[in-house]
Amino acid sequence: MISDRQAPPQQPYGTAYAQMLEKVRYEGAYPTLGRADEAVRLVLAGLGRQLTGDERVDLAGCLPLEAARVLTAQIPDARPLTGWAFVKDLAARTGASLATTRWDAGSVFSIVAVYAGPELLTRVLHQLPTGYALLFGRAELTPAA
Repeated sequence: MISDRQAPPQQPYGTAYAQMLEKVRYEGAYPTLGRADEAVRLVLAGLGRQLTGDERVDLAGCLPLEAARVLTAQIPDARPLTGWAFVKDLAARTGASLATTRWDAGSVFSIVAVYAGPELLTRVLHQLPTGYALLFGRAELTPAA
């Protein structure tokens, strides 16, 4: 029997992740949630290759499940990259320009910073090499000599 009723459209993302994508879409001025999703997956996978230990676990616990899975599915690199090297690595992996990749990183990290909160973000930044604070929308502070 054929019905005239259509099945309701299925949301491809969980509600919490869809809300995160909407925030990233707005912050990054992306035209679609799909484009925001690409940026989130790219940047969080890259961060997953850089972050280890309790900070990695705690950050994953703050993120929506889909985002946490992307972060934790990566095996951390033996030698972490500086913030600028991180952007160059992501650009090389995607073929995107450095400017676009830097925009993607900043758009995603600004929202991740909100999820993490100031205390966890400070811990994360202390674990990472220099250059990430600016990507997260913070000033890069260096200790006085």
